[in-house]
Amino acid sequence: MSKVKKFKPAIGLNDGHSQTLYPALFRKLDELKYDIETFELSDGDFLECYWYNKTENKDAPIVIIFHGLEGSYLSPYIKGIMTKLKKSGYIAVLMHFRGCAKKENRLARSYHSGESNDVKEYISSIKNRYPHNKLFAIGYSIGGNILLKLLGEYANNSPLEGAVSVSAPMDLSVCADKMNRGFSKIYQYHLMKHLKNSLLAKYRIHDMKNIIGVDENSVKNMKTFWEFDNVYTGPIHGFRNAKHYYDKSSAKGYLKDIMTKTLIIHSLDDPFMTPEILPTADEVSKSVDLEVYKKGGHVGFVTGTIFKPKYWLEDRIIEYFNRL
Repeated sequence: MSKVKKFKPAIGLNDGHSQTLYPALFRKLDELKYDIETFELSDGDFLECYWYNKTENKDAPIVIIFHGLEGSYLSPYIKGIMTKLKKSGYIAVLMHFRGCAKKENRLARSYHSGESNDVKEYISSIKNRYPHNKLFAIGYSIGGNILLKLLGEYANNSPLEGAVSVSAPMDLSVCADKMNRGFSKIYQYHLMKHLKNSLLAKYRIHDMKNIIGVDENSVKNMKTFWEFDNVYTGPIHGFRNAKHYYDKSSAKGYLKDIMTKTLIIHSLDDPFMTPEILPTADEVSKSVDLEVYKKGGHVGFVTGTIFKPKYWLEDRIIEYFNRL
């Protein structure tokens, strides 16, 4: 197999914003035909998991994918990697975080950037059902943060052969601050709109005003991740506040305990975060390869040209798994 060249940004997509926005807005892919699994969690909630290429090669290695904040089976980067995995002989399954596919989850709680328990429960189920298949995992953005945190928790007991994390916000406080500055506020506004809508939907089912102590108008007026996570995400998931949630959920503190072969891909011009989120050499175990590029944006890494784009991430991920 030929070696994938180091990333070079597409002509016309030379900054972090264009790398981030171009694939999200302009990449068009056919709809995929999935086998949909409803996975029942031990706390009475459920996950919607979308399998691709499940029946055509039952002995193939399985790649479990974790999407970014408010991502889903509709996200272009998800459809892109699943298509590439099938062509490369892998079975792919996208584990949606609670409430991120077609159905609202049952409980008042949701998912968060450190929710490794749901991931651990689902991976354990796959390992039990497919004991002879090699297992790999990919995490994008907060899915990458969750995956890295889980790998650190696994330490020497990981069922995974290898893992890739892309554009992970490994220090959540730094990222929440960055998203409230400059042009990054546009991304925060977009993501907050989705988060608030998801929370407001829960008011129709649960007594959310008494559960979290604020009414619907207060939710509608929230503008920052800090506000949202202080009121909802932190407390509903057992944290004192947003700061406590960020400190306990950031993957940066778990990297030194990772014993699974892991590739971390990151760009210095990622508009969702600053270089401050990157670990130092003594914060990363020898099992982790950290690839940091000057360009690439957030889950972007588009090469070629603006008229003939190529999606470098997918080739790099497949190459990494094939070499393990």
